[in-house]
Amino acid sequence: MSPTTGPRIPYVPADIAEPAEVVAAIRARRGGELLALDRMLMHSPPLAAGWNTFLGAVRNGLLVDRRLRELAMCTVAVLNGAEYEYVQHAPLYIAAGASAQQAQALRDPDAARADAALFDALERAALGLVIEMTRHVAVADATFAELRRHLSERETVELVAVTAAYNMVSRFLVATGIHPN
Repeated sequence: MSPTTGPRIPYVPADIAEPAEVVAAIRARRGGELLALDRMLMHSPPLAAGWNTFLGAVRNGLLVDRRLRELAMCTVAVLNGAEYEYVQHAPLYIAAGASAQQAQALRDPDAARADAALFDALERAALGLVIEMTRHVAVADATFAELRRHLSERETVELVAVTAAYNMVSRFLVATGIHPN
C-alpha cells in the first residue's frame, strides 16, 4: 500500500477555540501550539481530550528513562512508516542524551539492535522488545528476559506501555495521512 500524500480529512483550523477547556489543555501541554496531530484529533473533542491526558502521562509521567522512551517512539515510527512521528521524536531523543548518529541508526532498527558499538546492552534489549511488539505483538521469552535483566518491573511495564501507545499513535498518523510539513 502506498502512503497518502496528505491528510485524508482536513485539519481543523489552527486557531480553533472550542471546546475551550480541551483546546487549552492541549495547548498547555504543547507549549501553546496545536500540532497537525492535535488538529486531526480535534474532529472529536472527547478523543482529543483523552488522548492528551493519556499521552501526556506517557510522555512526562513515567519512571522509565526518557531516552529509552524516545528510542521506543522513534523505532515504532520507523517500523510503521510514520515519518511524522519520527520527525517529532528524533530531536527529543537527541535532547534526552542520544547522539545524532544513534537517531539516524534507528532508521534501520534491526541493524541498530545488533550494533554493540553504538547501543549499550539495555538499549539493544529495548530495541528487541520494540521491534517484536511492533512487528508481531508477541515478544519472545528470551527478548523479554533480556530486558528484565536491566529494568525494574515498573520500568518494564512502562516501556511496554510506551511501545503500545506509540504503535497506536503511528497507526492513527498513517491511516489519516498525517505527514511532516
